[in-house]
Amino acid sequence: MHKSVLDILKMKKEKKKISVITSYDYTLASLCDKAGIDVLLVGDSAGMVMLGYENTIPVTMDQMCMFTEAVSRARKNALLISDLPFMSYQSSIEDAINNSGKLIKAGADAVKLEGGSIMTETISAIVDIGIPVMGHIGLQPQTTMLSEGYKVQGKTKESAMKLIEDAKELEGAGVFSIVLEMVSHEVAEIISQTVSVPTIGIGSGIGCDGQVLVVQDLLGMYDKIKPKFAKRYMNLSEDIVKSLEDYKKDVNSGAFPAEENWFSMDDEELKKLREQIGS
Repeated sequence: MHKSVLDILKMKKEKKKISVITSYDYTLASLCDKAGIDVLLVGDSAGMVMLGYENTIPVTMDQMCMFTEAVSRARKNALLISDLPFMSYQSSIEDAINNSGKLIKAGADAVKLEGGSIMTETISAIVDIGIPVMGHIGLQPQTTMLSEGYKVQGKTKESAMKLIEDAKELEGAGVFSIVLEMVSHEVAEIISQTVSVPTIGIGSGIGCDGQVLVVQDLLGMYDKIKPKFAKRYMNLSEDIVKSLEDYKKDVNSGAFPAEENWFSMDDEELKKLREQIGS
């Protein structure tokens, strides 16, 4: 039986740190789940990492459902959360509910959406129909990048107070957890101590109840962006390129495939075939 929302809430009460990893495909999701990661997040960052978009804005509901289905077939133990992509929930509560339902049908246990106090009515409506919601404040890739660019949030008293109030309002609206992205570590710690639901940090310091990283960043597979907060545990991109170069050399030289890599006919059957075709 995989983890539930209640299990994640319990982890905060018991002061256990929560590990979250973005995951978009069956193969890597299987490995993340096998490693005991608590939460698999099907992020709309898939648009950049998997589809090559410049940002998350072009990502569609159909794409998110496809990624969610793949990850859901892989996980056995982790909680599975999926992002609602840009403009799948902002235009109306009806859209938000319908699209949340699509992600649940695709295999998610909960959905995540960006926004502070302005999204509380939408969050409450989704929660009221029985779908758990994870909030997301601080840097909001779907919209913050359009107006402010890529910068740390909560560095002034005014912006810090706004983040704290947003977190309280999201909690009141019924979220079961809140992602804090690129929030100054002091403010992230205050929020984590203020709200009763778990906070999941990304570039927001050690004071959060859990952490999330993009799996390709962690493994060193995505070189287009190298954020300061993403710790690389491996540098697989170099290893993968080297392996592919070795494969190409072996193909060109004839070293691959070797005899152990192919299949053979029975000698008697081959003899009959040659007689048949006259060779």
